[in-house]
Amino acid sequence: MNSEPGRSGQQQAKSPLSEAAKASLAKTHTLFRMFVVSVLGAFFVYQLDVAYLWLAAVLTAAGLVLGIVLLVRSIRLRESKLVLLGTISGMVVAAVMVLLIVTTMILFDQVREYQACLGRALTDRATHACMAQFQDVLPTKVR
Repeated sequence: MNSEPGRSGQQQAKSPLSEAAKASLAKTHTLFRMFVVSVLGAFFVYQLDVAYLWLAAVLTAAGLVLGIVLLVRSIRLRESKLVLLGTISGMVVAAVMVLLIVTTMILFDQVREYQACLGRALTDRATHACMAQFQDVLPTKVR
């Protein structure tokens, strides 16, 4: 039985969106896709090599700008909660990326030498030697 009086057994359909609302929703989804691609792209480019640090920085900056635009748009236009949650999560990833990029920029020469050492290392012993050498050249407050 139906516990709510006045409602029929069928669910009421949502009112159809106007053309302006559909265009706004489509723009928000396009911005969200661009945001996800830039944040994930920055993360994966950072993993490649320290020589591509500039590209990771550009993608992270683009992700931060798109994230701020999406946050404002989601809150002001009351867009999808999923987009809002995804944007907040992506902004956290972008903030971590900013910290990683700044740290890598400060220790650029040390990280470059470490990556070169790892590229030459063929055994576990050589890999551990690279790690020990990297820890030796780091400032004492970073260790």
